[in-house]
Amino acid sequence: MYPEIALASASPRRRELLQQIAVPFSLVKVDVDESLHGNESPQHYVSRLAYAKAMAGALQLQFALPVLGADTIVVVDQHILGKPVDQADFTRMMQLLSGRCHQVMTAVALVGKNNSSDCLVSTEVCFRQLSAADVAAYWQTGEPCDKAGGYGIQGQGGRFVRHISGSYSAVVGLPLCETDLLLRNWQEQA
Repeated sequence: MYPEIALASASPRRRELLQQIAVPFSLVKVDVDESLHGNESPQHYVSRLAYAKAMAGALQLQFALPVLGADTIVVVDQHILGKPVDQADFTRMMQLLSGRCHQVMTAVALVGKNNSSDCLVSTEVCFRQLSAADVAAYWQTGEPCDKAGGYGIQGQGGRFVRHISGSYSAVVGLPLCETDLLLRNWQEQA
């Protein structure tokens, strides 16, 4: 049903999501500079990274397979919240997210020898009010350390989410509906 692809991501969540919809894939390890460029918008930043990862994988494999790259960011007040560097940074992030809504943006790019396609999905996520004890206890789980915005909706961080509007799987790391459509369109064009 789907073309065989390579996934340019170290995320176990993205692997699980691709397996969930039965996409045949192998992994390709890429190293991409994730620095923000000047006055780059969050939308441009996340889209650029997804494409850069896919292109780096395609070049590494010499375009033997189409390569899927993805990136997910958390945005509040047009500021990107990356992975927390330490507990103080994590606490600052949770204070920003507490009791309000933010956007989670996931970009997906598919790159092959003769063409590429991409999409960007933005989901609104609303947190309940968090106490200092909530934040400290969540940090102690170790879960926030490698998560954009300092939380994982699919894990213990899900208990803070009052409401989402948009794609749950995009918040986890890969929008399944849009990824399915990218892959189907790719198959039709091949």
